[in-house]
Amino acid sequence: MASRLIDGTVVIMVMLAGAHVLVVGATGGLGSAVSRALAARGASLTLAGRSADRLDALAGELAARVLSTAQADLIDPDAPRRLVSQAHGAGGRLDGVVFAAGVVAFGEIADLDDDVLDQLMLVNLMAPIRLARAALGVLPAGGFLANLSAVVAEQPMKGMAAYSATKAGLTAFDRAAAAELRRRQIRVLDIRPTHTETGLADRSIAGPAPKLPRGAAPQDVAERIAAAIADDERDLPAAAFA
Repeated sequence: MASRLIDGTVVIMVMLAGAHVLVVGATGGLGSAVSRALAARGASLTLAGRSADRLDALAGELAARVLSTAQADLIDPDAPRRLVSQAHGAGGRLDGVVFAAGVVAFGEIADLDDDVLDQLMLVNLMAPIRLARAALGVLPAGGFLANLSAVVAEQPMKGMAAYSATKAGLTAFDRAAAAELRRRQIRVLDIRPTHTETGLADRSIAGPAPKLPRGAAPQDVAERIAAAIADDERDLPAAAFA
């Protein structure tokens, strides 16, 4: 633990070296890069994702830095609670949570299917809110929640209205939660990276992806995220990744 004086208040900070961090969405293109960046800074990890094979492969790569892995489908309302419980049990404590999971859909509003809308809302918005609620039962003073929103929270795009809404909703949640949790000395970091070459657009749950400019490299975005966590940043807008 370390401390910093902010606005006349001594704020306890968690150093990443030796901290235990739960990464949800760890098997994704950006989640895996974030996991590697955190491990390189000395964090111990619980990795959570949908694919058991990918979890095993990433855990094998990061070896001693991984305390446990957990397979979960975030559509299940109880999955966030179970992930937090397992992570806390594996490390005896939990210092931070990174939410890097997500799904995307493309197409006009008139063509939006109810099942697609439900999946977008459940995974992109409801899951991180439920995860935060569960984590607050175990995070210590100096702990953190880091949620990956997206640039569309700042600049909503046509053909991605529902997806943009989920990301804008997550950013709104993060800002309100940050104010609520300040007295508990739990930091909330909202992260809105620019388009990144994670392959997510090729795994759309509906509609073909529009032609997109080449995005940022996942490892570069992940390094910026890890630095923001380590440096006690509270907001990471799209401009921070330029």
